[in-house]
Amino acid sequence: MPKIFITNKSDHPQKFYCHGFNNNQDLIVKPNSKSTLTAPNHQNSGAIIAVHDGHEGEQAEITFNGFGGNDFIDMSNIVGAGGNMTIQQEGEPSTRKGDPLFMQNLRKAWKKASPATRDGLKGSIFTNKEGKVVRMGPIKEHPKLESFVRSFADGKTYIGVGAWNGSPGVKTDNDQSSAGKGTKNAVITYSDGDASPGHPDDKTAHRAPMEQVRMVESFEAAEAHQPENHNGEVGIDLHNKSGKPCRYFFYDNYWNGNGTAGANFDNPLKSVQLAPKASKFVPLKKTFKGRVQRGTKIPATWVEFQCQAANDGWAHGDISLQQGCDGAATIQGTDGAPHGSGLIGGFTKDVITHAPAAAKVKREDGVVCLASTMGNWMAGPNEAAAEWLFKEVGQKKAYIKGGSGTDIISSKNRRFDVCFY
Repeated sequence: MPKIFITNKSDHPQKFYCHGFNNNQDLIVKPNSKSTLTAPNHQNSGAIIAVHDGHEGEQAEITFNGFGGNDFIDMSNIVGAGGNMTIQQEGEPSTRKGDPLFMQNLRKAWKKASPATRDGLKGSIFTNKEGKVVRMGPIKEHPKLESFVRSFADGKTYIGVGAWNGSPGVKTDNDQSSAGKGTKNAVITYSDGDASPGHPDDKTAHRAPMEQVRMVESFEAAEAHQPENHNGEVGIDLHNKSGKPCRYFFYDNYWNGNGTAGANFDNPLKSVQLAPKASKFVPLKKTFKGRVQRGTKIPATWVEFQCQAANDGWAHGDISLQQGCDGAATIQGTDGAPHGSGLIGGFTKDVITHAPAAAKVKREDGVVCLASTMGNWMAGPNEAAAEWLFKEVGQKKAYIKGGSGTDIISSKNRRFDVCFY
């Protein structure tokens, strides 16, 4: 019997209406969790619909074992949106449907829309008190909304009604109903961030931390021949050098490849709360490869590191400002060797207070930061921030733009001192 795997990558419980599956009972998937539904062996059709504040949103439509013995799956935003969702056959990324960054693209389009366009979309786009788009109403009830959504999502999801009741529909909508490859399990991914499943064609592809991925053969090989360090502990000594309490979050990459990585924006591995001027050792698995940052929001300063590289068994790390800067940070080896403690990555000075206004943005939580130098789903690259950081920090101390020219800090005992200021 085929299964439906529903993964919720967000940090909140997500409710789904189940039509034709789960005995038509609603389903709530816990944060960062996966639920499994089982479909009958015979042909079965239905939909999994995300619910936002009681309103139907994005929906995955499924027919198992349809014409020719193939599955037919698609994503639809005809009845609305409030999050991001994709669907594909298990093991078949070419069958993926849906825009994994639908809401981010909607917000960008809304931000650029003229007053006349916004006026014509009244009653269909809903924002919070800060003006951020949080939900979209049914396209079928707002004719002007269809053309607006096609400006950023055409060909990625059902927007119009398609070929139906004598109407030929729109080709890009009709193409959403293309057949799958036989009958297989269905994989549905929901996220407030990127809703791509976690494998190498994830749309969160990002420069690999420390640029060491190109040298990594396999973590399994490293595990097989590298001895433990003298006390068996791998991780970082984390220091809060600021005058305020802070919680620090560790993000393991979704995947690592040759020169690329799947940056994790919405599924932290763990967090540590530190009082002002406090320190704590944070143990990590040798396979950890990702970052630690203040809080969960971006823009933020990233301390990127891997605990054990396969080629030499050492830890390697750096500081990255490509996703913005919310303060100073440093990374230093703890093994006493020149390549480690003799070299410090990052910086300690305040680069935000006197930065030009064009380089700054106010984060969701109200904190003023320097904007991303490479851009993301919220905005494009901020050249003013890049120019300021090149002047005040320099590419040698932290990644500002591009993947070269920055000091890589190494530690033979696989431990770092990481300081946030």
